[in-house]
Amino acid sequence: MTALILKSASFDPKVKQYWMAIAALFSLLALVTIPLLPAVLLLVWLVAGRVLAAMSADLLERKLVVKRGIFFKEEKSIPLEKITDVGLSQGPLMRLFGLYRLSFETAGQSGNGALVSLLGVVNASKFREAILTQKDNLTADQPTQSNNAEPQSQVELIRSLTYSVKNIEQMLVTLLNERK
Repeated sequence: MTALILKSASFDPKVKQYWMAIAALFSLLALVTIPLLPAVLLLVWLVAGRVLAAMSADLLERKLVVKRGIFFKEEKSIPLEKITDVGLSQGPLMRLFGLYRLSFETAGQSGNGALVSLLGVVNASKFREAILTQKDNLTADQPTQSNNAEPQSQVELIRSLTYSVKNIEQMLVTLLNERK
């Protein structure tokens, strides 16, 4: 069965010119910065070690805690039950270095893209599986707990309703006796 197409988008051929202009700007920028390349590489080498040392991601029983930053420290705590997707991606340059990017998207997240993204996690696929397994374990445990709590709450509700009905009956009897 084919889906009914309500409207199709067409693309402006000027996009090709836009891409060419962006490529020309990046090429020009590269020409200007080539003399600065040794200084830039030295700076990146010195700072990158500290940036990596400041990064951590810890999977706890109910949440994932991600910390990073040297000058501007950032800590994000993501409840596992809110995680909707754990993406594992690898671009061509990342593939050359054997690196992966883990990206986490959550329910109720505003905006496009991942809430948190981690580059270079060792054994990224195993870490991803551990997160998904813990998330599944957490969601599998919740219905059992709510089922155990549910009968108790129903009994309490029935008791309170019964008490209310008896009070209403008593009030009606009192009102009828006053009218007589």
